[in-house]
Amino acid sequence: MDVRLTSEQRQLRDAAAKLADDLGPGSVADLADSARIARLAKAVDTAGWRSLRSDGASGVEIALVAAEFGRGLVDVPFLGPVLADDLRAHGLDSARHWTIAVGERAVDARDCDGVLVFDGLGLLAGEVGPALDGADPTRLDAEIRAPLRPLGVLSAEQAARWHALALVATTADLVGTARGAHRLATEYAKVREQYGHTIGSYQAVAHLLAEGLALIEGSISVLRHAAWAVDELTPDAAVGAARIAKVYCARAARTVCETAIQVHGGIGNTWDCLAHVYLRRALVSTELFPVRLEEIDCGLS
Repeated sequence: MDVRLTSEQRQLRDAAAKLADDLGPGSVADLADSARIARLAKAVDTAGWRSLRSDGASGVEIALVAAEFGRGLVDVPFLGPVLADDLRAHGLDSARHWTIAVGERAVDARDCDGVLVFDGLGLLAGEVGPALDGADPTRLDAEIRAPLRPLGVLSAEQAARWHALALVATTADLVGTARGAHRLATEYAKVREQYGHTIGSYQAVAHLLAEGLALIEGSISVLRHAAWAVDELTPDAAVGAARIAKVYCARAARTVCETAIQVHGGIGNTWDCLAHVYLRRALVSTELFPVRLEEIDCGLS
């Protein structure tokens, strides 16, 4: 495995980062800015981010975009549509906007009208219904309208490969979310003063931020291997690598996001601070295709 990114992959990552920085929410109030959301949705749609997989993007490239969108709290659909796009060869109507179901919910469903549901190896199509309340204000879940119609059956290998991609995409979102929360806390620690000094100069805060950075670096490494495995290893091995990455990165992201709230002190517990939005996104991404320790073949501390 070559962990280095190609020049094209770096350009893809940088383009996703710029979009997230330019049009992602900069405050909690921005989450209700319909004009900004419309511009962001148009930019994502025009750039073809949601059809990356059918355009030949690798698991690594999907992960790069998902991580940058998580870092910038991009609040228009990406994960659901890009995972649905991976199934486009199974007869999806290209004129519709598709997302996927997790459990009994259509996830990441803002502006989507079709939802894909797995029934074992069978693939079913349904309609996106009314919006549902959710913990993550950056992503919208919705009901699934009956009846569902069959689209086809995936082989065991196809289903496993798709499952590996789904785990990698949600893990990348976790890593990006952790990076965004850590950056938010670090910038705050540079400007917030107590007793005449910035709080980042005190060891109690500096050590927390350093530990968070170490968790993020470890997460990037395990994610990069799992993303590479999606296309380069056998389907079962790819799923195994993705499960390990999901467990590790979910734990790391929760720790980093909770640390960000702690570094903010009292303001970190208020609605107006973005720190809780990062934590909410991390918790929801953890429960998208959740992984239990019993499902992996080695222990994690």
